[in-house]
Amino acid sequence: MVTIKTKDEIEILREGGKILAEILSALSKKTVAGVTTLELEKYAEDLIRSKGAEPAFLGYKPYGARKPYPAATCISINNEVVHGIPKNNRIISEGDIVSLDCGVIYKKLYTDSAISIGVGKIDSNALKLIEATKTALSKGIDEARVGRKTGDIGQAIEMYAKARGFSVADNLGGHGVGYSPHEDPYVPNFGKPGQGVVLKPGMVIAIEPMLNEGGGRVKVLSDGYTYVTLDGKRSAHFEHTILITKDGPEILTNL
Repeated sequence: MVTIKTKDEIEILREGGKILAEILSALSKKTVAGVTTLELEKYAEDLIRSKGAEPAFLGYKPYGARKPYPAATCISINNEVVHGIPKNNRIISEGDIVSLDCGVIYKKLYTDSAISIGVGKIDSNALKLIEATKTALSKGIDEARVGRKTGDIGQAIEMYAKARGFSVADNLGGHGVGYSPHEDPYVPNFGKPGQGVVLKPGMVIAIEPMLNEGGGRVKVLSDGYTYVTLDGKRSAHFEHTILITKDGPEILTNL
């Protein structure tokens, strides 16, 4: 069921969104060659708690999952599209594309955001992929207006990705957020204008394009969470939590 947030809830989500933006900004500065993803995970969890929030992902069990998610962050590298589980033996290297995905609970309400960064000197196509994914998010946000539909968001993302020579990851997309990490509606990264759920004032959604260098097909690893590209090509991921207002989309997870 699609929910509408109250004025007081929206103010809390603004506060939580700013906290999350600060956490991702700090985490990105720690994402350097030689660090392990588990070290980044521990840093992020400590930072979340120091700001009076709680990790939204830690212990969360999505529908269909065999076990709860074991970390506060999802850290995905190169061909890992999303939901990479932090590990002590997963070491970040020069030239990697690293996607940092995090959610927080602040005063019982949830926000969700992700960024992708290049570590050190990256090749030109990696830079192009990161920039295209970031811009695809902006294109999707531009469509998040009262009276439009989730298909308008998806179509804007898909068309921009294709124009830049990339594909969207199959069947992965955004979602409603606020009372839980994942709510209705599903917000696809593909679609047709005028299709899907109509956007109304007070709705809060997470828009999150995941673009691949190669084809869109993905698979889940044996850990039950990590999605990787089927062809082994690299992927990038950006996400913001967005409030739908009569005056246009408001990004809640900006600094």
